[in-house]
Amino acid sequence: MNPLCGRCNLVVYPTEKVNCLDKYWHKRCFSCEVCKMTLNMKNYKGFEKRPYCNAHYPKTQFTAVADTPENLRLKQQSMMQSQVRYKEDFEKSKGKGYSVVADTPEFQRMKKTQEQISNVSVSGPVTEMITPHSTSAYQPPAASQNYHCEPTPEPVRQEVAAPPPSAGKRYRAVYDYSAADEDEVSFVDGDVIVDVQQIDEGWMYGCVERTGQRGMLPANYVEAI
Repeated sequence: MNPLCGRCNLVVYPTEKVNCLDKYWHKRCFSCEVCKMTLNMKNYKGFEKRPYCNAHYPKTQFTAVADTPENLRLKQQSMMQSQVRYKEDFEKSKGKGYSVVADTPEFQRMKKTQEQISNVSVSGPVTEMITPHSTSAYQPPAASQNYHCEPTPEPVRQEVAAPPPSAGKRYRAVYDYSAADEDEVSFVDGDVIVDVQQIDEGWMYGCVERTGQRGMLPANYVEAI
């Protein structure tokens, strides 16, 4: 017995049958619920066992949870557990060498008073120390005291040694090469490559003497001079 179509409820024959979303459809009936665009197995989207196109696929909307007595009880229970856990953490933190002081108005007043007392205690001895010197008369130094100052010898300037010559080797290009990347250099047959350093078996680093360009170059394109 042939099944019925999920949309028109007519018999679906095997030659026009589409099996999708736990139902059987005529090919012409397998269309979007909103715009009636004909769909296939590649572009459909199912929602509650109904086909939709991508533009009219229902979007999931979040619903607000009502404050039912059960939800309120769970919320209160969660708050109580948080308070118990906070109390346990506070008890465990006792004796670890630090304590948390609340920043209350009374604490701010005590802190300000302590700062004023500290400023007074610091400025007092300084005033007493400066006052005797400010009232005493100026006494010139005795004329009999002679001071002999020897000239300070000038430091000997050390000559800076010239930098050692470059330890790089010289190579000559035996083929033309065009750079394939930003860190490579281009050269032509016969160019001299100086300051060459071996990177690995296939690549070197050096400077093209003709252009002054520095970068990587293939080792099989050059030969030692």
